[in-house]
Amino acid sequence: MNNFVMPGEPVAKGRARAYGGEYKGHCPLESQEQAAFVDYLRKVYPRTYGAIVIHIKNEGKKTFGQAAYDKKHGQTKGASDIVIPGNPSFCLELKRKDRTKSKLCEDQETYLVRASENGSFACVAYGVDAAIEAFKDWLNGSDQSKN
Repeated sequence: MNNFVMPGEPVAKGRARAYGGEYKGHCPLESQEQAAFVDYLRKVYPRTYGAIVIHIKNEGKKTFGQAAYDKKHGQTKGASDIVIPGNPSFCLELKRKDRTKSKLCEDQETYLVRASENGSFACVAYGVDAAIEAFKDWLNGSDQSKN
């Protein structure tokens, strides 16, 4: 995870932010964390961010033919779970609160680094509380393309 920095640290080009991950123990599934984050956005920001939040569905097993079809039509390996269009865009890879229970794969890390290099606010968050913290940093103008 040497491509990541913690909140408050300067973010150099080619690096993304990491939020949370210190907790160890029982925690919700990744899909539950994601649903809670989207629910938060839709309740708190129903006419803005909650209305334009996008989930990139990259999960699940596929046949070779389906994978080829999806790739041809724009599916990208490692694409972030959550994207909110903007300037900069918000790209979030959301994992379980206990980082030992869901791993960030190489394709996901690569995607976040490339998104950061292209001006996005790119981050991995461990749990919904960390995701909300990242989102609030994005709202407050933490610009990853500086420094």
